[in-house]
Amino acid sequence: MNVISVTNLTKIYKVIKRDRGFIKNLFIPGYREILAVDKISFSVKAGESIAFLGPNGAGKTTTLKMLTGLIYPTEGDISVLGFTPTDRKREFLRNIALVMGNKNSLSWDLTARQNLSLFISMYKTTEKNSWKAIYEMAQMLEVDDLFETQIRKMSLGQRLKFELIAAIFHKPAILFLDEPTIGLDIISKRKIRQFLRHVNETEETTIILTSHEMADIEKVCDRVIVINQGKIVFDGSMITLISKYKDKKYFDVIFKKEVNKDRLEKYGKIVSQHNLSCTFEVPREKQGEAISKIISKLPVEDINIKPTPLDEIIEDLFK
Repeated sequence: MNVISVTNLTKIYKVIKRDRGFIKNLFIPGYREILAVDKISFSVKAGESIAFLGPNGAGKTTTLKMLTGLIYPTEGDISVLGFTPTDRKREFLRNIALVMGNKNSLSWDLTARQNLSLFISMYKTTEKNSWKAIYEMAQMLEVDDLFETQIRKMSLGQRLKFELIAAIFHKPAILFLDEPTIGLDIISKRKIRQFLRHVNETEETTIILTSHEMADIEKVCDRVIVINQGKIVFDGSMITLISKYKDKKYFDVIFKKEVNKDRLEKYGKIVSQHNLSCTFEVPREKQGEAISKIISKLPVEDINIKPTPLDEIIEDLFK
């Protein structure tokens, strides 16, 4: 069953022209149009976990805002859980959640417990069941000792964990996430990714995620929609996306001593080089030959063969 259906969705922003002079703009403002989303269509089934990817300005956050009813589309049709998002009906809002990594929904002057009590009142859920779910999530995210702490006194990672708890303790059908791990440390990112995957698998919560963190996508999502210049350029499973690039192979080589770059370029395309390590890209059929030559002719300490990096794939799609 589809929980989201989008047909020919378009968003055009009108922006004031700045090259006409202040006086002219004051009395007769001129506008130019920016096409942010260009007639995109897609559907999402219940329980899917989808990454919505694109470079800055591609239209992914605009699409997310239209799906949640924050902004009106210029053209096209949207159905989310059978509702038109911009109608903002109570039952619709109760069954979706939106967490933005750079926005706060919790009051900084209140403790985590006081904030969550307000959310329980707002959603009109039962105290017993709500607190049971909240405590379980807090333990999973390792913030169960912070309920009496003011939000302003928490680290960015701790605040975001409580943002997630506040957003989903009432078990919404769809969770929208916009850059959920932005600015977090490595441990917090890993913990949040594990938590999101757990919520998706155990609660069958549909997740729509936008992120520039490739690890977010790899660990949380099974399907990828790539948007560029307002259009969808790829829509498919993570496995399909990666298999499209199976003709390329990557491997890291760590050397015992520094090797001149000119010598290294003989064995394959150098993707990156730092101190004694180097990452090569070679055609699939030449991988064995390249590795054999490198081992026999260069001072190799270790070699690690790896799949095509997801960020390389996404960058290629943008091109």
